[in-house]
Amino acid sequence: MRALLLHLSESKRLAPFIMRNPVSRRVARRFVAGENLDDAVAAARNVNRARQSASLDLLGENVSDEAGARRAAQGYIEMFDRIAREKLDSNVSMKLTQLGLDLGDALCEELVEKIVSHASGLGNFVRIDMEGSAYTQRTIDIVKHVRAKHEGVGTVMQAYLYRSEKDIEGLLAAGCRIRLCKGAYQEPPDLAFPKKEDVDANFVKLMKILLASGIYHGIATHDPAMLRATRNFVREKNIGRDRFEFQMLYGIRTDLQKRLIRDGYRLRIYIPFGTDWFPYFMRRLAERPANLAFFLRNLLPKSSNDADH
Repeated sequence: MRALLLHLSESKRLAPFIMRNPVSRRVARRFVAGENLDDAVAAARNVNRARQSASLDLLGENVSDEAGARRAAQGYIEMFDRIAREKLDSNVSMKLTQLGLDLGDALCEELVEKIVSHASGLGNFVRIDMEGSAYTQRTIDIVKHVRAKHEGVGTVMQAYLYRSEKDIEGLLAAGCRIRLCKGAYQEPPDLAFPKKEDVDANFVKLMKILLASGIYHGIATHDPAMLRATRNFVREKNIGRDRFEFQMLYGIRTDLQKRLIRDGYRLRIYIPFGTDWFPYFMRRLAERPANLAFFLRNLLPKSSNDADH
C-alpha cells in the first residue's frame, strides 16, 4: 500500500480529482495549514503559543520555467519578512526543484543564495529539504556552496539511503546543521534500505553521529522507538536539551508533541501550506496506516447512529 500511494503521489491525472474533492480537501487540512501565507502564519502563532518552534514550507515541486522559480524565490523572501514582522519563532524549509533545480544548478544556487542572504540579514535560518535520490548529490553540492558564504543554511538527511552516513560526514566537516528523517519517497533497493528495521537501525546510528558532533541538529521522527533511542542517548552522553531539537509534522502525533514539551525538550513543527498540496498529502497517507485510516473513515458516509454521537 505504501508503494502504491507513493506512486500515486506523482500522478498528474489523479491530482486534480483529489484536490477538487471536498472530503480530500477537508482531510488535507489535518496535515496542511491552508493555502496561503495568512493560514501558515496563524498556524505558526498557535504552535508558538504551545511553546514550540515552527518551520514554514510553501508546498510546490518541479517548477518548469525560470519565471516560476523566481516567483517562488520572491515568495520565500516575503515569507521571511512576514516572520520578522510578526515576531514568530519560525524558520523556513524549501525544496530546490521549486527554485529551478530542474532548469540547472546555476539558476537554483543563485536563488538559494539570495534567499539565505536575506534570511541571514534577519537573523533567520533556511532549511533545504531533501527530495528524491535523483536530486541528492546536487542538493548537497548547492548547500555546501551556499554554506561556505552564509552560516544560516542547513539541509536534510534521509536515513533510508545507504549513502547518508558518508554524506553526513562531509556536511559535518562543512559545519552544516542537519535535519535527520527516515525518508518519504519511493526508492529502489539498490539505493535505500527496503526493510523498516534496517531504516530504524540506520536512523539511530546517524542520530548518534549527529548529536555527538556538537552542532545543533534536528531529529525528525514520530516513531516512539526512535524518540526513546534519542532520549536515552542524550541522557547517557549528558547532551543538553538545548543542544538539539526534535522535529515533527503539523497535525501528526500531537500527543507525542505535547509530551516532549512537557518533558522539557525543544520541538519544531513543520508547517506546510499552499495550493500544490497533493504530493505532500499522498506521502503523509503513505507514511502511517493511521493517516490512511483517518482518510478512509472520512470518505465513508456517516450513518444516522454515527451522527448522534
